[in-house]
Amino acid sequence: MDRHPGLAPDTVTVLWCTTDGDERRKAHALLVRSAAEMLDVPLSEIWLEHEAGGRPFLGGVGKALQVSVTHARGALAVALTSRAPVGVDVEAVRGLRARAMARAWLDPAEAAWVTGLPEGEQSAAFLWLWTQKESVGKALGQGLRQGGMSRQVPLPEQWPPGNGGGRLVLHPLPGVPDLASAAVMVDEGRHIVGVALRGDAGGGSRAGGVRLEVHQVPPAACG
Repeated sequence: MDRHPGLAPDTVTVLWCTTDGDERRKAHALLVRSAAEMLDVPLSEIWLEHEAGGRPFLGGVGKALQVSVTHARGALAVALTSRAPVGVDVEAVRGLRARAMARAWLDPAEAAWVTGLPEGEQSAAFLWLWTQKESVGKALGQGLRQGGMSRQVPLPEQWPPGNGGGRLVLHPLPGVPDLASAAVMVDEGRHIVGVALRGDAGGGSRAGGVRLEVHQVPPAACG
C-alpha cells in the first residue's frame, strides 16, 4: 500500500479486495486500519461511528478524513479523502435485464448508450452507471432518493473501459460542477467500483479533476 495515499487534497483513494465472506466486518476493519496508516497514528486513535441514517464516519483523529464503505457478495471497498464528502459502491458484474432496466430507470441519453452496445456488454455498462449513481447518493448523504437513478453521471470515454491500472480522474456530472464521479473495472472485470465526490462542503467548489487512485488489497490483509 502506498504511504499516505489519501492525504493529498486532490486525491480520492479507494482500497478494494475480494473476500470469501464477512464483508461488512472486513470493510470496517480495512477502513479504520487504512485511515490509521494514512494519518500515521496508532490504530487506537481512530474508531468507526455511524450517523443516525447509518452513514459511517471516523471518530478520533480520523475526523480529518471523509470516508465511505461498500460491500457486495465476495468483494468490498473503502474510499478515503481529506477533501470533501465521498461515496463508493462495488457491484459484481452479472447478467441483468439491462435493456429493460436502462429504459425504465436511466436518463434517456444513458439508456440510449447502454442499449446501443452489444447485448453481451449491456449488463456491465448498466452497472458502470449504477455504481456511480449509488456513490453520488452516498456522497450527498441521501442514497438514491430524490431522483437518484435519473441523475446523469459521466459516460466512459471509451468502451470497454481500461482496467484501472493507472491514475484516473473524477469527471463532473453533466450540469453539476460540484459533483463528480468515475467507475473502474477491477478483479479482471468481475467487479465494478464506482466513486463520487461532492464539492468542498459549504464552498461550492468544483469536484471535477480530482484524481482517483485505486489499490487492490490482498485478501489475507483485507480483514
